[in-house]
Formats: sequence, C-alpha cells, structure tokens
Amino acid sequence: MRVIEFFSGIGGMHFALKECNLENFEVVLAVDINTVANAVYRHFFPSTNLRDLNILSLSPEQFDAYHPDILLMSPPCQPFTRNGLVKDINDERTKPLLHIIENIIPKSKSLKYILVENVKGFESSSARDKLVTTLSQSGFTFKEFLLSPTHFGICNSRLRYYLLAKKKPLDFAISLKNNIITENHWDDKLCSRIQQVSDVLSESDTELEEYLINDKQLLKGGKALDIVTKHSKRSCCFTRSYTSYLCGTGSVYSSSCEENIKEIINNNDDNLEVLKSLKLRFFTPAEVAKFMCFPVSDFPVSKKKAYQLLGNSINVYVVSRLLCLLLP
Repeated sequence: MRVIEFFSGIGGMHFALKECNLENFEVVLAVDINTVANAVYRHFFPSTNLRDLNILSLSPEQFDAYHPDILLMSPPCQPFTRNGLVKDINDERTKPLLHIIENIIPKSKSLKYILVENVKGFESSSARDKLVTTLSQSGFTFKEFLLSPTHFGICNSRLRYYLLAKKKPLDFAISLKNNIITENHWDDKLCSRIQQVSDVLSESDTELEEYLINDKQLLKGGKALDIVTKHSKRSCCFTRSYTSYLCGTGSVYSSSCEENIKEIINNNDDNLEVLKSLKLRFFTPAEVAKFMCFPVSDFPVSKKKAYQLLGNSINVYVVSRLLCLLLP
C-alpha cells in the first residue's frame, strides 16, 4: 500500500498507520510547507520522502507518478473554524485543498482510498460540498463522521470531521447506519490507554515548576480555568494557543482533590495566595502528546512550538481506528 500524506504536519497520520499494525505500507511522499513541522516529522521519520513544497505546484501527473493507493490529509482548519472568519473557499489557505479536489483526485488513475480530517464546521462548508461532489463524480463511495476521542474512551475532547472514501467497486465491509460507529465495529477493545488524566502525567513533579501558572495569569483568569485532577476522566481540547492564552485553549492540572478545588474557586474572592495553593500548572508538551495518543514525547523544538504543532495535529488513536475501517 503506497501512501501520500498531504499537510503532513508532525506525522500524526503516519503514526496512525503504524498504530493500525498494517504489514505492508510505505509513505512514498509527505508534503507540508511548515518548515518547523517538517523538522519534527524528519526527526520521527528520517527515511520518509518529505518535501517542503506548496501542493499547488504538484501536478496530477507528478502525483500519479508515485502510484499512490492511499491519500491522507488534514487541510488547514482556519477557513472553517468557528473562531475564525469562516471564509471557506474564499480563504487563501483553502487553495491547496481546492487544487486536490479539482485536479488531483479526478485525474488520479491509482488512488483507491482517501481519509480527510478537519474541524467541526467543515461538514457545512462549500469546500466539503465540492469534495463530495468530486468524489461521487470520480467513482468513490464515502462515509462522513463527527467524532471525538471521548467516543473511544479517551479523556480528552477533540470533536473533528472525518471523511473516508473508497474507489468503486471497493466498498465498506460493514454497514454503518447513519454513519454511526459503535463498539461492535472494532476488532479490539474500544477504550484506549488514556482513560483518566493520571494516564498522561509525568512520573516526577520535580521538574515541572516552569509549567506553574504565574501570579499575573492567576489573578487575570484563575477562576475561569478548566481544572482537572489525576482522577478526572475528561479534559478540554488543546489548541495551538495553549499556554499563550488561558481560557478555551485546554485544561490545566492541579494535584489537589476536586472538592478542595471547587471550594476554593467558588468561595475565593481572587485571593492570590489561596489560588496559588492549588499549584495549578499547564500540561507539558509530552503530556499533551499523550492525550492525543502520540507514541512519542521528544519534540526537537521549543515548548511553545511543540504546543502549536500539537494543537494543529490529530488524535492518532481515533484516526488509526478509522483507517482500520477504511483499509482492507
């Protein structure tokens, strides 16, 4: 199985393929224009043919010269996210995806399988409409999903759009009523290894002081933070702005018990010393990577860059399960 990864980032799709335990696959081409992400990808997969190029420069003939069976892609989400301007196909960052839809997919002679990941909101976009129209006209059958890691027993919310497509006469081996996945669709256990926050925590707290939330941040937004403990079975989606902004970018950790946290947050009148007693800290990049089911933690970039790259990436376990549905 010959694989092409577009918008390859730090290699989440590649890790998902490995998680599937497929015996015979080769990523023959990975493409991204983010040089920092590419440096991380090369660190994890030094032998993969990774190219720093704009997808717009890749012709259908060049694409098919790799004889790909599978196309995996997670296009830029900014044109579709609710936190952005939602410019959809009028956003410059959508042009590479439109090139794939209009030129690559309909003209490929070898492509048999496609997986697309994006944010919630893509399902109602004009880009999505163009994609599924092209797939239908090009002889593909497809399934669409809105899924979060929480559906798989993982204690992290990350609701995302997914599309799986197969070239006819290939079809999906199972019937998915209303595109709903249930536990019976998996040939292994449904729940992943990350079922509560303790499953991601670093073994030692001795080197974590640098991740403590500082006094200024506590006074500004301490009571609005989403705080989890080691026994929590949930956490919020981690975004590329984690640690740069406090609210809406991901959960923070406290070693205190939940009862103590609730009492302090509900009754404290912005008393800094009381808030500091909770020892609130950000999760480390390695911990965020575990939430997202990456099997690695050594990111050869700064902490800030690691957070940004992870925030733009995928949940490896979720994509691996979808690949198991897609591939023979």
